[in-house]
Order: sequence, then C-alpha cells, then structure tokens
Amino acid sequence: MRLDRRQFTQVLAAGAGSLSVAALANPKPLLRAKRLSPGDTIGLISPANATYEREPFEIATEALQALGFKVKHGQHLRARYGQFGGTDAQRAADVNAMFADDSVAGIMAMTGGSGCNRIVDKLDYALIAAKPKFFGGFSDLTSLINAIHARTGLVTFHCPMAASEWNEFSLQSFRATVMEGLTPLLRNPVEPGDNLVQTQDRIITLRPGRARGALLGGNLAVLASLAGSAYMPDFRGAILFLEDVNEYIYRVDRMLSTLRLSGAFDALAGVVIGKFSKCEPGDGFGTLTLDEVFDDYFLPLNVPVFRGAMIGHIKRKHTLAVGAPVEMDATAGTLQLLQPAVL
Repeated sequence: MRLDRRQFTQVLAAGAGSLSVAALANPKPLLRAKRLSPGDTIGLISPANATYEREPFEIATEALQALGFKVKHGQHLRARYGQFGGTDAQRAADVNAMFADDSVAGIMAMTGGSGCNRIVDKLDYALIAAKPKFFGGFSDLTSLINAIHARTGLVTFHCPMAASEWNEFSLQSFRATVMEGLTPLLRNPVEPGDNLVQTQDRIITLRPGRARGALLGGNLAVLASLAGSAYMPDFRGAILFLEDVNEYIYRVDRMLSTLRLSGAFDALAGVVIGKFSKCEPGDGFGTLTLDEVFDDYFLPLNVPVFRGAMIGHIKRKHTLAVGAPVEMDATAGTLQLLQPAVL
C-alpha cells in the first residue's frame, strides 16, 4: 500500500512511544470543513424519519439559534413519505441542495430513525468534495457520515442532531470540536455522586494499551447494513467506535458477525465501545451476555479495547470527528484528537 505524505507523517508521529500503530488506509485525502461560527447558517434537513408535530421543528430551530446560528430549512424538511421525511429523491435533494448553497456553512439532521441507506447512492459526492462543509448527526445518520467520508475524505461528525437534548456536557463537546477547532481529550466524567464509587458511565478496559488511527464507526446496526457496499469505510488501521439501542443481544452478536465476516475487523488499530442502551436478552430463551459477545469478537484482535464511552443514544454525548486521526488509551478510557477536525 502506498501512503501519501500526510498519511506517512501520521504514521511516523504514531511511532513515538509504545503505541499500536497501523497506517491510515483511507485512499482519499483528508478534507476538513471550516469551523462553524456564530452568525453562520445551518441547513436543517430530514434525511431519515419524518417529524409529525410542529413543535419539534420550533424547538430544534430555536436550539440552533441559541447556539448562535441562523437556520435555513430544507425545501422538504416537513415532508413525509411513510415513516420517512419525504421520498428518497426529496431527502437526497435536500442534502445536495444544502451542500450546493454557498450561504449554508453546515448541515444538520432534524432527527434519525431510518431511511438514510436508501439515499447514500443518490448524493452528489463530487459536489460534496468540491464544497466541503460541516455535516453531522448520529443513529441512522451513521450511513451518511460514513458514506460521505468514504467517498470524499471529508471529516464528518457523530454528534447531537438538531432535535437532540443540548445539555451542557454535549454542548461543550460540540463547541470545542466543531466551533473552536480544538483537539479535546474525550473522557467520561468521574462523578461518584452519593455513592462510595462511580456506578454510572464507568470505563471497562477489555484490553489495555494505546493506539492511533482514523476514527470510524457509529451505530452498529446501521454500519453493519453498509457491509459489502461502496459506501463502507476502509477500516484498515482505524479506531472503530460502536454504539446501539433497543437491540436484543443475539442481534448485536449477528451484526458484529456481519462486520467480522466483511473483513472490517481484520486490521483494526483499536476499538471503542460506547453505550448499548436497552440491549437485553429478550424473553423466552437464554443468551450470551454483552460482556461475552464483546469478548468473543474483540479480544482475539489483540488490539486495545475499552467499553463505556459516552457515545450513543444517551442524553450526554461526545462529538466525534469521523475520519480524523485520534489516539485512544484503553486503560484511561480516552480518545484524543491529534489535529483539529475543522479549519
């Protein structure tokens, strides 16, 4: 594999210390959008599920305005086709139109749900590469943030959506990464509260160590659904992060098997496991535990792995730069951006 100058520099930098190092294999040069600033315009779109009431649009718009942004609604923001926020053509058209619109500095989804896989092949990736700008979301947006990065090299963001809860923790992480252009150390807060020891948001180290690589991943179910397509990122040398919600454990096992069989685990540098909220055994039959499932898939990789990062369908969440180089420390349970994710 031939490395370009940026990749070669990153690999040399990663060689310092006792790190697990692998070459970043993304064939596209890394693109970074301009940082978002107060007064910028955010394009608000519905690329996944429809929103059925009026008030959520008002709350989402007011939240973005409270962040200091102007808000431009997509032409089909309030459209509905079944559960989707418009037809496939309408939802893809809003994504493409916002990238084409020079007055729009960044693009944010109203909410997740389902349907983004239906439009990944309808986006204008040449346009996106020519006009890189902030694009963020999580959950079903895993399809789009990974497809856009895989096809263009643009750093995208696994972050709150417009209708998410913008609490202080989530807000600080978003501002530091996307608006201030910092390189924050992402770690869970140590908050024992009234207990003798911390019981919430604990870090569990499955295999200690540090590693560097491009940060890739998102919602497990959505990521697994991209397997075998032209929109799946290249995970060689990557730090993989995963989260999910409302999945029976046997389904988590099956989706991890899909990724393993697709080759996604073959040359990972490390794994960060976020929150698997309400992922339970289900009724009527026995099952492996999540501990056992994660051990089965990730311990044989012989790379650093930790679990419990504040990533996923939770109120307080980190903003992650998809495609950006990071260093993970599985013992400390941290992720460190190695360069600003925005210009």
